[in-house]
Amino acid sequence: MATGLSSVHMQVMWNRLISVVEEQALTLLRTAFSTSVREAGDLSAGVFDENGRMMAQAVTGTPGHVNAMAEAVGHFIADIGIDNIFEGDSYITNDPWKGTGHLHDFTFVNPSFRNGKLVGYFACTAHVVDVGGRGFGPDANEVYEEGIYVPIMKFAERGEVDMRLINILRHNVREADQVIGDLYSLSSCNEIGHRRLMEMMDEFKLDNLNGLRDFIFSHSLRATLDQLKDLPPGSYHNQLTADGYDGPVHMKVRLDVSEGQVLADFTGTSGLSAKGINVPLVYTTAYACYALKCTLAPSIPNNHASLEPFKVTAPVNCILNAIHPAPVAIRHVLGQFLPDIVLGALHKMLPDTVPAEGSSALWNVQLGASPIEGSEAAAGEVLRQSQILMFNSGGTGARPRLDGLSATAFPSGVHTMSSEVTEHVGPITIWRKELREGSGGAGAQRGGLGQVIEISANPGHRMYINAMFDRCDNPARGRDGGLSGSAGSVSLDDGTAMQSKGKQWIPDGRRLVLNLPGGGGYGDPLSRDQALVRQDIERGYISEQQAKQDYGYELD
Repeated sequence: MATGLSSVHMQVMWNRLISVVEEQALTLLRTAFSTSVREAGDLSAGVFDENGRMMAQAVTGTPGHVNAMAEAVGHFIADIGIDNIFEGDSYITNDPWKGTGHLHDFTFVNPSFRNGKLVGYFACTAHVVDVGGRGFGPDANEVYEEGIYVPIMKFAERGEVDMRLINILRHNVREADQVIGDLYSLSSCNEIGHRRLMEMMDEFKLDNLNGLRDFIFSHSLRATLDQLKDLPPGSYHNQLTADGYDGPVHMKVRLDVSEGQVLADFTGTSGLSAKGINVPLVYTTAYACYALKCTLAPSIPNNHASLEPFKVTAPVNCILNAIHPAPVAIRHVLGQFLPDIVLGALHKMLPDTVPAEGSSALWNVQLGASPIEGSEAAAGEVLRQSQILMFNSGGTGARPRLDGLSATAFPSGVHTMSSEVTEHVGPITIWRKELREGSGGAGAQRGGLGQVIEISANPGHRMYINAMFDRCDNPARGRDGGLSGSAGSVSLDDGTAMQSKGKQWIPDGRRLVLNLPGGGGYGDPLSRDQALVRQDIERGYISEQQAKQDYGYELD
């Protein structure tokens, strides 16, 4: 075990390793073609030991990608075979069960060799705009309908890209240049990670990563177990209802807390859906562990050892453990509710610690635009077909001592795309994007606000949406007396209601209007500081009527 100066030396190298993977992630951000990567940061990056165990992850990225990728590298090693791993290789897959849960995420793994000897791996994941099939939406009945399925295979061998694979992919997706460009970016960012690692190993005169790995894993595990040792043992339960596709989905969790381990068991959760809202266990594990780690060991870096005490189980072919060939395209919708479910159980163990429920699942806007035959484009534009992806977020739940955050992506952590960038990608106009007054649940601490977004196709084009929205029938619940946030809704600008899930055309001349849900409140609304209520009125967060009704505020 490292002690004294050697321990300090190891810590310096650990910090340096984190900077290596952060540069790896930033390389992907700067070179990606799709707005979901370069604008929203829907990606992950990390370095792994020679056995495929994650040593360090980049801060840039999403929990669903990072924690799923932590398991994925082992699958790559097993499927490629250690005797078939060569210097200069690059491996690819979008297998939902060996990657990060759906076909739109491509995971790349590159082996890292030093002086002819394998010392580790770099891995990264990113969401691409299109994989063919029905497009990014919930309407498929099997994974085969959802797009092209690339098993774990070689993208490049000894530095030579497999152009046959590139050709197959190019002819099976709608946005070929964007998708192929992103694949090269993924492989390249792993190469940058490898180069920076070699520079680091030169500087510290390392032949391999074994000593540093052992230091990272031993300290991470010890620190995590130290955080868990004083938890009250027992079982803690919670349940949550989501809108689902054709009917509500009931998700249940039991947290079993014992010495050195916390187990999240999702027995009692609804069975599979006929549509693509199902969640592979790898994604369920990723977000359930994220909630546990954020609450119980938040300051400890994320790696194989710090995740080891957290376990997740779910019955086979319940909606949180979907088995091939179940449709899983929008697994994020239910998957991103998992922190809310787990946090609700943790609240019973650790009161006054976790936030109320939030909007949780991203309101991803996947639009398809196409020319209207015989029409003319607006001045300065050309008629074109496009796939447009735009990430948006509702409000987060209020915290025990602070209001919720408005229009903020939790738990995914991705950014939204700017309206200007989104309009550049395809022939659409975003007419309105503003905070939604009154959408945050009332409480001593108010829930975060959702948004109102209004979009139309440009002249000469028509537009459809692959809707994938939730919290329209089951709003975010408040905690400890706090009220629920406002439910979301999908409609046209003339008030015509639309479905929250599935492919739907926007009638010519009409605009799509999205009302994103707000977060739940925390604590009794009547105990809210009246100065804060007055401030909310002044800022347009709540109306005078809501102030009187929910907070008992008397106007001067």
